[in-house]
Amino acid sequence: MLDIKYIRENSDKVKEGCEKKQVNVDIDKLLEIDKKRRELLQKIETLKAEQNKLGKDDQEKAKKLKEKIKKLDPELSKIEKEFNQSMRQIPNIPLDDVIEGKGEEDNKVLREEAKKPEFSDFKPKDYLEIAEKLDIIDIQRAAKTSGSRFGYLKGGAVLLEFALIQLAFKVLSKKNFVPVIPPVMLKREAMEGMGYLDRGADEVYHLEKDDLYLVGTSEQSIGAMHMNEIFQEKDLPKRYMGFSTCFRREAGAYGKDTKGILRVHQFDKIEMFSFCLPEESAQEHKLLLSLEEELMKALELPYRVIDICSGDLGDPAAKKWDIETWMPGQDTYRETHSTSNCTDWQSRRLNIRYKGKDGVKFVHTLNGTAFAIGRMIISIIENYQQKDGSVKIPEVLQEYMGGIEKIKE
Repeated sequence: MLDIKYIRENSDKVKEGCEKKQVNVDIDKLLEIDKKRRELLQKIETLKAEQNKLGKDDQEKAKKLKEKIKKLDPELSKIEKEFNQSMRQIPNIPLDDVIEGKGEEDNKVLREEAKKPEFSDFKPKDYLEIAEKLDIIDIQRAAKTSGSRFGYLKGGAVLLEFALIQLAFKVLSKKNFVPVIPPVMLKREAMEGMGYLDRGADEVYHLEKDDLYLVGTSEQSIGAMHMNEIFQEKDLPKRYMGFSTCFRREAGAYGKDTKGILRVHQFDKIEMFSFCLPEESAQEHKLLLSLEEELMKALELPYRVIDICSGDLGDPAAKKWDIETWMPGQDTYRETHSTSNCTDWQSRRLNIRYKGKDGVKFVHTLNGTAFAIGRMIISIIENYQQKDGSVKIPEVLQEYMGGIEKIKE
């Protein structure tokens, strides 16, 4: 959440930020609630101060003051609840250099990298046609056992998954990322703190009996890992690379990519997450993007970098870049990576701070995709497909696949 002091002093900027994100929040109402809350707190504090000044001979007066305070407590509890609910509705506001726009159509292509593969003697096929013939992705049996938007990975696709994991861990460990396999079920406090329930809760799987939420990315469980903790300044940045299975309802994707494994309810992912000093988050954000690009270049996949506009940012992000990978079989680019600077919006909700020479302050949090495994497998199949129906393994992955150079029938 935002700092209430910042909202009081910069209400016009906060209103503008909400408008840029296409989020309708009544900031004036929040400030009215905040004013009532502060007045009530002041009234209670004054009564308590009077109470503390009384001696043993003023028992009757002390009793009356205590009753007054007791009557005000329910009112304070009610207004505190209203205040907290209102504060949670305010998204992180875009940084000044974020381009303004209403949605993904207003995002800006910053640059294209690597040469697209040429298929001079045959027309490239869609990944699913290739994968089903090679028997490495099975959506028919997954539909039988689990329904739509599921798939079995088999054989070479499984080997590719574990090769991608090893490559990512090798590259990221050199930048002091600590490997983590986190829980994939979170308490309400944790998921809410990360900012995924106030809006977008329909995308999250909720186990009602246990009141637990399935993560849509390991960012959610890694970010909440340090809630109510204080880092020492010397220990920042604290970087993690988390591998987990992820779950999404895809409620907002009705009718989109229903066939195959591009948009599924369950997928594996390696996510980067960083806790850092506020003054270093812009540079840390650039680092995460550079690492995503390093991994893409290692795989020799053609991609482009996208600057995300204000209207396409989620609640937690103040700035975001995406990477879209070229899919020749589909003749289009598809999103495979994103990286976001969430400033102190999540850390305030989760109470994650650091202690430095200037006192205790909130850290900044950032996240970035290393590999969304399913989409990377799709990218490799389409870009490395061969005329005979086989799929060449990127050279950088061959050592992790026991020297296998091709997936073939």
